[in-house]
Amino acid sequence: MNTIAKAYSDPSGRNVGIDVGKSQLDIHIHETEKYWVVEHSPTGIRSLVFQLKRYKLSRIVVEATGGYERDLIEAFAEQELPVVVVQPAQIRNFAKAEGVLAKTDKLDASIIALFAVKIKPEVRALPSKNVRIFKDLLARKRQLMEMRTQEINRLHKAQKYLARSHRITIKLLEKEVEWVNAKLAGELSKITAWKITYDLISTVPGIGDGVAYTLLGELPELGRLTHRQIAALCGLAPYNRDSGTMRGKRRIKGGRAPIRTVMYMAMLSAIQHNPIMRNFYQHLVRQGKHKKVAITACMRKMITILNAMVRDQQEWKMA
Repeated sequence: MNTIAKAYSDPSGRNVGIDVGKSQLDIHIHETEKYWVVEHSPTGIRSLVFQLKRYKLSRIVVEATGGYERDLIEAFAEQELPVVVVQPAQIRNFAKAEGVLAKTDKLDASIIALFAVKIKPEVRALPSKNVRIFKDLLARKRQLMEMRTQEINRLHKAQKYLARSHRITIKLLEKEVEWVNAKLAGELSKITAWKITYDLISTVPGIGDGVAYTLLGELPELGRLTHRQIAALCGLAPYNRDSGTMRGKRRIKGGRAPIRTVMYMAMLSAIQHNPIMRNFYQHLVRQGKHKKVAITACMRKMITILNAMVRDQQEWKMA
């Protein structure tokens, strides 16, 4: 075992890094420096699960690869193996910090395993099958809505002899969105805790099914965190940009983009139909705030209100 491996070994269990490819899985156990490859197939995954169950494991870290990792993650979860999914950017930034610039499948697996040892990402239970289906439907709805927007934009610039094709495509996409919405409602009825939360947040003027469904699927922490934490998780908390005597503008960044997108659309509706949010928005504008800055502040205020409503199990109150 090399010096780095000895320095960061975790005596309580093995740390495994897996680089997921379309056709193969590269596996590295940090403490023993064991490396091997299996086929990325149902048979290969079953073989890998069987091998890993022989070890006492601290965590198995898998890099997210746009969905290719899902069958592997679900197989680990079914066998109650401690799996963690991390974003590729985290691994690459970690590799750069370690001075590793080269990139191969074998090296990636070892870096992911080292990441597991040094960073110790938290192992969390995989959502239930119903929740996974709900999130898949949400993702599909976003895809359909993006395609619909693209087709509408093309229609505005299309020649007359092509306009019919665009209109037909738009109608087809709208039918698919209706189908997804119906499936979302059906899946929601199977998750009792979510149904209660849905009923609460739906009492807020300006919060429709699109926002409610997105919050349920993308923000399960709603009602469990502080106002500051929930705002940061949504990418709505302003960050300082100061250095020495320079004081830069506070800006929002990071967080979960799908939530920011639907909250922005919700605020455009809320400042028209929700008296509390309308008054708050108008107050900020009168103070000289830019309209987009005021809308962002309204989004932050709304998410903190929703967080408190779910935490206290209270419906929306106008006063």
